Amino acid sequence: MIEFEEFTLNNGLQVIVHEDPSVEIAILNILYKVGSRDEDPNMTGFAHLFEHLMFGGSINIPDFDSELQKLGGENNAFTSPDITNYYMTLPYQHIEAAFWLESDRMLGLPFDSKVLETERSVVIEEFKQRYLNQPYGDVWLKLRPLSYEKHPYRWPTIGKEISHIEEASMENVKSFYKKYYNPNNAVMVVAGKITATQVKELSNKWFGEIKPGEQLCRKIEKEPLQNQKKQLTVSASVPSDMLYMTFHMPGKFEEDYLATDLLSDILGREKSSRLYTDLVHKKRIFNSISAYVTGSIDPGLLVISGKLSEGFSPEEGEQFVWEVIDEVKKEGITTEELNKVKNQAESTLAFDEIELLNRAMSLAFSSISGNTKYHNQEKEMIQKVTVRSVMTQCHKLLIEDNCSVLYYKSNNEN
Repeated sequence: MIEFEEFTLNNGLQVIVHEDPSVEIAILNILYKVGSRDEDPNMTGFAHLFEHLMFGGSINIPDFDSELQKLGGENNAFTSPDITNYYMTLPYQHIEAAFWLESDRMLGLPFDSKVLETERSVVIEEFKQRYLNQPYGDVWLKLRPLSYEKHPYRWPTIGKEISHIEEASMENVKSFYKKYYNPNNAVMVVAGKITATQVKELSNKWFGEIKPGEQLCRKIEKEPLQNQKKQLTVSASVPSDMLYMTFHMPGKFEEDYLATDLLSDILGREKSSRLYTDLVHKKRIFNSISAYVTGSIDPGLLVISGKLSEGFSPEEGEQFVWEVIDEVKKEGITTEELNKVKNQAESTLAFDEIELLNRAMSLAFSSISGNTKYHNQEKEMIQKVTVRSVMTQCHKLLIEDNCSVLYYKSNNEN
């Protein structure tokens, strides 16, 4: 259970306070409700580019990192298809400096052409290293557009292609910032050895006068119901053949999400899971195999991925996976199986709450559901999932018409 208070400034900035007097640090976490799903299909990768640009200095603070390091603090950020999240940790005595730093880059960036060129180069190099120049690095560049036809989840956060970042103009960048980096499109969590009274005062002092942006009217295209199996075969110089299967599923805050998440755990969370036990341990079809969910806000994917053993093709591997799925459908799951993955899920939540930063992030992410208490209620919701609800999702989602399959083949001769 994470205790918190929350309030909203007149400009729309939502503020959440989590007091923890047992620590000697404070954390300021700002979640902007913008991710790769908010991008123009012809200008992708902008949310991730901004993750980098926001560290290039603000109007009054040319060197963001050095100011924080002087105080013994550190910071970082990450981008997902749904959000961009910035966080900093520092000694609690210097918490006002965190407000000063974050408010200044929300207030405005200098839009320096040298900074843009520097960060553009960094992102392009990241694209090459992580997605193009390592084994299986381009999987999601291929799997997302295979799985999605309309929804902007069809491209990864890095972007569809390098050219979108290469051709990003200063005008494009300014427009993106003006649209999304506003107090009324953000959630700020302050946690640690602070008080709610202190945070209210500092929030009003440093953020209260920042003008809100225009009210956003998101027009994200919904993904149509998939009614036909999709398939793609690629080959590359990779160590071994891989199989990827995706199934459309409910979004993170939808009613049947947790039942589907637990279904993926039963299928492939650990070595005692159905897929691993049957296809790795017993039959040795795969060297490794797992199942997981993407956990996205809009309807996401249940993913099954596995590395084939020598002598077995991805096509053969897929047939064995379907045999396991069909067996689950026919025989069902046991209460013991479900209770085991429930306990694992609860343990993960409890473990995450140990770290102050994780608590702050959980509160921020829960808030975008419209219910900041979501994280605190999740354990209870997990316990309410029944064998019947899991099996309902199994029969509904794990069907060929809802499946996209990628055969990733090795063209190595050795």
